[in-house]
Amino acid sequence: MGYHFFKEIKIYTNQIMAITAQDVNKLRQMTGAGMMDCKKALQEADGDFDKAVDILRKQGQKVAAKRADNAVSEGTVVVEISADGTNGKLIALACETEPVSNVEDFKNLAKSILEKAVADDISDKETLLAATLADGRPVSEHIVDLVGKLGEKLEITAYENVTADQVVPYIHSNGKLGVLVAFNGVNGTDVTELGKDVAMQIAAMKPIALDKDEVDAATIEREIEVGKEQARAEGKPEAMLEKISQGKLQKFYKDNTLLNQEFVKDSSLTIRQLLEKTSKGLTVKSFKRVAIGG
Repeated sequence: MGYHFFKEIKIYTNQIMAITAQDVNKLRQMTGAGMMDCKKALQEADGDFDKAVDILRKQGQKVAAKRADNAVSEGTVVVEISADGTNGKLIALACETEPVSNVEDFKNLAKSILEKAVADDISDKETLLAATLADGRPVSEHIVDLVGKLGEKLEITAYENVTADQVVPYIHSNGKLGVLVAFNGVNGTDVTELGKDVAMQIAAMKPIALDKDEVDAATIEREIEVGKEQARAEGKPEAMLEKISQGKLQKFYKDNTLLNQEFVKDSSLTIRQLLEKTSKGLTVKSFKRVAIGG
């Protein structure tokens, strides 16, 4: 019993000693995982690199499952506009903490995912997650792998893909807020500078819709009821409540729909008037505002 016990210990010890620093570094280069994680994986796999890689991937899956309900309030927003300016793609890759959002591997993954979206002209988030990167594995697996390495939940919280006569982007200085503005009717006019102004307006003023016709019915109904309750609290006659609430609704449209908002750089103009002043027939087809953590 004693002889066999010590023999097994000796064999186990020799296996551990057989895992060299070069082996650990090789696995680290292959996977990007930490040195200690690579060493443990190689020991568990008896030095088999393929098995060690599988162990590390399973580790990522375990971490992802454990942290699935965690909030992601940090991250990065990246954007790319096509060479002809007619298409824009925006990705928000989120994580749990700010330090992780500044890790190079995190930033590089966001960049790689965006490059894939552009290369394949991917239309939606589900297709993007299933798309394969250079090593033949899908984006979703790469995210799980990095979860195992960084120990935090990672998630693509938004993917936007817009096409128009000209698309203009804006990324806020903190890298956590991005805007795409899609213009039609440019008629040969370069609207890049105007687009930046409109995009910054969207970033700051947070319009909920392009125009009043795009505000959903539930929001309109809620605003009418709020207007009535406010008027009632001020002692206004019941017969006047509907008229007063409609007036408040128009004010809501003015404050919360892009084309009806006052231009922040010149309050004498609405955004609609600014567009018409810039180029007759110029319109905003759509806009996308994506913010991580808010």
